[in-house]
Amino acid sequence: MFRSLKARNYRLWASGQIVSLVGTWMQRVAQDWLVLTLSGGNALAVGIVMALQFGPTLVLSVWGGVLADRYDKRKILIATQVSMAVFAAVLAALDLGGVVELWHVYVLAFAAGCASAIDAPVRQSFTIELVGRELLSNAIALNSMTFNLARIVGPAISGVLITLVGTGLVFAINVVSFGCVIAALVLMDQSKLTSVEHATKARGQIREGFSYVWGRTDLRVLLLTVFMVSTFGMNFPISLAVLARNTFGLGADAYGFLSTALAVGTLAGATLAARRTRPVRIKIFLVAATAFGALEIAVGAMPTFALVAVALVPTGAVVLTFTTSAMNILQMSVASDMRGRVMGIYMLCFLGGTPLGSPVLGWLADVTSPRAPLLVGGVISLAAGLAGGAYLLLKHSDDPVEKSRGEAAGTGRAELEGSVNRID
Repeated sequence: MFRSLKARNYRLWASGQIVSLVGTWMQRVAQDWLVLTLSGGNALAVGIVMALQFGPTLVLSVWGGVLADRYDKRKILIATQVSMAVFAAVLAALDLGGVVELWHVYVLAFAAGCASAIDAPVRQSFTIELVGRELLSNAIALNSMTFNLARIVGPAISGVLITLVGTGLVFAINVVSFGCVIAALVLMDQSKLTSVEHATKARGQIREGFSYVWGRTDLRVLLLTVFMVSTFGMNFPISLAVLARNTFGLGADAYGFLSTALAVGTLAGATLAARRTRPVRIKIFLVAATAFGALEIAVGAMPTFALVAVALVPTGAVVLTFTTSAMNILQMSVASDMRGRVMGIYMLCFLGGTPLGSPVLGWLADVTSPRAPLLVGGVISLAAGLAGGAYLLLKHSDDPVEKSRGEAAGTGRAELEGSVNRID
């Protein structure tokens, strides 16, 4: 289950990431709570800050993919991580100084979002260089385990610290946590990174990436489904914060507890994914999308806080299956010189709809019910999963991922053999 940890570079990366991600999740909870506090409990304000934080993905994620295909990913990641640490430090200073205002949070969320939009596709496409093609699937699952372990620990710690000492200290802790992943990147043995083919600088590379994705039925269905589910269904930062505060009349610790319950489920799903050895099929991805929609509707309908927390556990497991299936299919079925751009388009679909969905769902929670984001998001996710499956059936698609995965694997083997010959 932990095969990828045999690689020293990946061990460094995973250890740095777990600390940094704990800090990131602490900041996310603290930022949502700070916005709710500064705005007097306005869910739309949380939606706006999420739109500003993820809005840059619409423009920059694909450019981040182009950079990943052209240049040294490790150096790019060092730059983006340092930038995000600086923005977190400014927010910490403003909050601890007692002068923070809502517009400060908006501006810094946008700045951090710009760095994150470039960081995400580079980080995702960097995994294969850390472990190679044979361990890629296992490394993706372990990345998910790391992410979701942090998602359990971070919100729980953050909820307690916010209650005891306020949000400012949480932001300061996140600044320190960035140092761990930066140190891991600096300490890596560059000679042990797997050699991959880089794209040469040329005009029209973004258009080439979109044409490549749109020309394949499987990728087209996958990415459109990801867009709909992530834009409207995966709205937990808004829905859980508003549900805890406005429906059940509870504090930041309750919001942290609900986030932790969701993360327990995703960690369980990641553990199962790490044990999987067979290739992931697109049918699994679509079933997960459909199941997630049904479970999210159930969460939104639960009458008590305790039942919401319980229902979030299986919901989290299905979310993890959905995201890791998408990541496995994409990374294992595209050529290496196109991987960065495809991951950039994936991040565009995964996060780029947030500026659209978050304000709409926040407004909906304000004018109707705090449960509305969960119910509406669940219906849309359910419909997206069913529509994707129906479209593939109409196209008479017999899981085209398998053919393209084999072609990409052949390309990867040729590249690896070529790199060995060059070294010799």
